[in-house]
Amino acid sequence: MKDRAKSLRGILFLAAGLLVIVMLLLYTGGVFRSDPIRPDIIAAEKNGDSPAESVGRASVEYWPEWYEAVGTVRSEAEAQISAQITGRVVDVAVRPGDRVEKGVLLLQLDDREFKARLDQALQGLRAANAAIQQAKQALIGTRATFVEAQSHYKRIKGFFQQEAATKRDLEKAEAVFHQAQAAVNQAKEKMIAAEAGAGQAEKRVEEARVALGYTTITAPEAGQIARRLVDPGDLAQPGKPLLIFQAPDELRLEAHVREGLIKKVLPGSRLRVHIDAIDAALDGTVEEVIPLADPLTRTFLAKVRIPAVAGLYPGMFGRLRIPLEARKTVVVPASAVQQIGQMTVVKVRRQDRWSRRLVKTGNALNGKLAVLSGLDGNEEIALHTGKHE
Repeated sequence: MKDRAKSLRGILFLAAGLLVIVMLLLYTGGVFRSDPIRPDIIAAEKNGDSPAESVGRASVEYWPEWYEAVGTVRSEAEAQISAQITGRVVDVAVRPGDRVEKGVLLLQLDDREFKARLDQALQGLRAANAAIQQAKQALIGTRATFVEAQSHYKRIKGFFQQEAATKRDLEKAEAVFHQAQAAVNQAKEKMIAAEAGAGQAEKRVEEARVALGYTTITAPEAGQIARRLVDPGDLAQPGKPLLIFQAPDELRLEAHVREGLIKKVLPGSRLRVHIDAIDAALDGTVEEVIPLADPLTRTFLAKVRIPAVAGLYPGMFGRLRIPLEARKTVVVPASAVQQIGQMTVVKVRRQDRWSRRLVKTGNALNGKLAVLSGLDGNEEIALHTGKHE
């Protein structure tokens, strides 16, 4: 009997504890309050304790909407500097960020082999020129012999017609004449061959000079070194990038625009570009729209020229604003919005008290902010001169 009484008392104590816990949960949840706090109201102050320097009102206005296409800032003139020949890099004269003028030395390749080739080609050219001189002298000599043989033949031929020379004399003179003529033709052929050889030698010299020139790599235009991809001792090969060269004063934002808005991004149109890293809003001009959509993202690549400003570099993130149709939006003065930690709040008068209301803001324009959620558009709100409370 005593055990049953103890067990009953334990059950009663347990039930009483559970009841107390349930009552506390209901109380904290606002069940027993006549004016429960809304979820978006995080604090309240009694009437007369308003912290506002002044009072304003939320309103509903036709607010411009934008679509933001994200993109990357790039240089309009960006090029990869590579070698035209295979050679060992012996010196890199520039570093990333250096500004250079046209023709300034960028890299030097090992030129010993190419100098040796040029010397060999020059020796060949000198030999070819000497061969021309020899052929020329031989041609002059054979022409003199030919003229003499021709004159002697004509004279003997005249004597033969006057019966003052024998047929044997005529045949002998004719044979000497034909031999002299053949010698001249042969000398001419040697002269032509010598000139052709000299032409080939000059071509080899020019090729050797060009190859030697390729060992010195200079800036193609005035610009800036964006990246350095080699160090002394590396092997340079045709097609292998050595430096990335860019024009830092000619910039554009390359952004991907969804296909439904492509008619709003036409060449020549002016659009706003925002660069978050330097907190800058720039006026851009659409220069080009690639007429081929990406089948995966259904976007077009638009290239928008932007002015070069301090701190703006290729590779930075940017947002291209494309205007859409205006629509009704709740709007408040920017001074009404406060940032408290991770929360964005607006102080709203509700009956006889001020309450902090959690809001989600959108675009800013002319000192006002769009409120996407948290307000209806007819509230009386507090305005503040400071950004934080």
